[in-house]
Amino acid sequence: MQYQISGKQIDIGDALQVHVKDELGGVVQKYAERPTDAQVTFSKAAHEFICETVVHLSTGLTAQATGRATEIYAAFDQCAEKMEKQLRRYKRRLKNHHQSRVDPVEVIGGSSYILASEDGADEIEPDSMEPMIIAEMETRIPSLSVGEAVMQMELAHAPVLVFRNEKSNGVNVVYRREDGNIGWIDPGAAK
Repeated sequence: MQYQISGKQIDIGDALQVHVKDELGGVVQKYAERPTDAQVTFSKAAHEFICETVVHLSTGLTAQATGRATEIYAAFDQCAEKMEKQLRRYKRRLKNHHQSRVDPVEVIGGSSYILASEDGADEIEPDSMEPMIIAEMETRIPSLSVGEAVMQMELAHAPVLVFRNEKSNGVNVVYRREDGNIGWIDPGAAK
């Protein structure tokens, strides 16, 4: 597994990098058969250290966890514990998903835009109805089954996931509803 361990405006020592590789490698190897890479980012907010970890699995799924503590090692340990809990919860599904899928998840590219928000009610009316785009970036749209999409959304702690449905080959959306249930939008089913 390839590691990318970095700090945002803080120095990461060799001892911490070795600790991260040993602990995270053990956790991920225990529950996921073939992880491909991990990105671990440390930052500091006021008196707390924050550790954000993203692990990409060979099946195309991504697991994310975040830990916060007053010490940097404790922040990582909390993050690793959350990652282990997620992977343990989905272990059977990850293993079954891996057995039924020979090739990694197919991913297509798409554009993702961030639009300017309308903060004040006293803003001057815009000249056109075109929203101002603040940022444009590439995003990955995986080709998954609905069950895999729900699992991916929960592993990533995302409120919504856009994916290409393997069955219909159309673009679908799964999202977490306000009542805690999962919603699924399949535009192709409306025809």
